Amino acid sequence: MDETNPSSEQPTTSGAATLEPPREPAPTYPPPLVYQAPSAWGMTRDPMRRLWTAALAFALLVAVGGLGFLYIDDASNQSAVRALRGENQNLKSDNQNLKTQVATTQANLTATLGELASTRAQLEHPHLVIWNVPQRLQGPSWYLAGGVPDTFTYHLVASSNGPMSVSILTLEQWAKAIECVDNGVANTHYCMHHSGAFRSWLGVTSVNYDFHGAEGCADYVAVFTAATPVLVTPNVSVTYNPASSSTGSCA
Repeated sequence: MDETNPSSEQPTTSGAATLEPPREPAPTYPPPLVYQAPSAWGMTRDPMRRLWTAALAFALLVAVGGLGFLYIDDASNQSAVRALRGENQNLKSDNQNLKTQVATTQANLTATLGELASTRAQLEHPHLVIWNVPQRLQGPSWYLAGGVPDTFTYHLVASSNGPMSVSILTLEQWAKAIECVDNGVANTHYCMHHSGAFRSWLGVTSVNYDFHGAEGCADYVAVFTAATPVLVTPNVSVTYNPASSSTGSCA
């Protein structure tokens, strides 16, 4: 085989000869730079750090969501509290109304019981007027007399337009007063009050006395006299009040 020198051989072609410039090798570039943002934990790509970052982000998201739920729940509780306060206020108002009604009812009951007690007392101890017609005494020889009934409280009430004398006498004292008059010892006006008496009111224009001696004794009489003509206006009454034993001159 013949060795040829490539550098000394010239290619031959038919026609004009064309020279090609030598081809330059293709340029080479360095690989592109890739930029990586620094992480929260520094310039690292540690997967554990990224996992912690994701966990913290998730925890923050859960916390924010929880706060939202707590706000909604708190608003609901506040509304419930306001409703309960309103109901409590209504209950207080109703309770006050009930207290007022109870107080009114108790007052009415007390008044009713008082009326019943008064009615019962009146039924057990009836009160009756027994002398209320005005009568005139014409002088010292005149008298007005009335018996004091047994088992009753005797309410001696009377007035006059001039001096009068009033006495409560036992039947024995009454008999002595009549004897005094019949024997001419003195006039009626004197004898009725000076022959003995349980109680006397001399020269008065009014008398008001409750006599209890006849509640268990039928032994008394009331006598009115005057030295001059007078008009006596009585309002004598009795209350049924029988004693459990003898009273007055009967005891």
